[in-house]
Amino acid sequence: MLPQTSHLASDKITTLSSQGHRAARQGAWRIATDLPTSFRYAAQGLIYGVVSQRNFRIHLVIGTVVLGLGLWLQLKPNDLAVLVLMVTAVLVLELLNTSIEAVVDLAIGRRFHHLARIAKDCAAAAVLVAAISSLLIALLLLVPPLMTRLGL
Repeated sequence: MLPQTSHLASDKITTLSSQGHRAARQGAWRIATDLPTSFRYAAQGLIYGVVSQRNFRIHLVIGTVVLGLGLWLQLKPNDLAVLVLMVTAVLVLELLNTSIEAVVDLAIGRRFHHLARIAKDCAAAAVLVAAISSLLIALLLLVPPLMTRLGL
């Protein structure tokens, strides 16, 4: 059963919450009619991820450190591109995980359902798999030049 909606002016602001964090988005039900509006909605989603999702912030900081280290070590452009792709993949999957969790919560509310658990667990597992593979790739690309740079 879907939650009932109202068209009152006070209901036009939808409050999204995740673990105590709140962010508001006016007109979340509206479809973007132009490109700037589409970009604004995307920016709102990115801001929501940064503000409300601890793991997204952790991945963002680690990714920044990894890319900074790659630049400092003067990795080849192809190696830097691989690092950028891996960091981006983890961040994208983290945002998808957040959206899947929100949709599942919207659909079932505070009730337990085994399929909701599967959906949430699999989305989180996708992030975990990407994070582990990103770590391995980063180690393969960064450790040899780091050892050379440190004279080890």
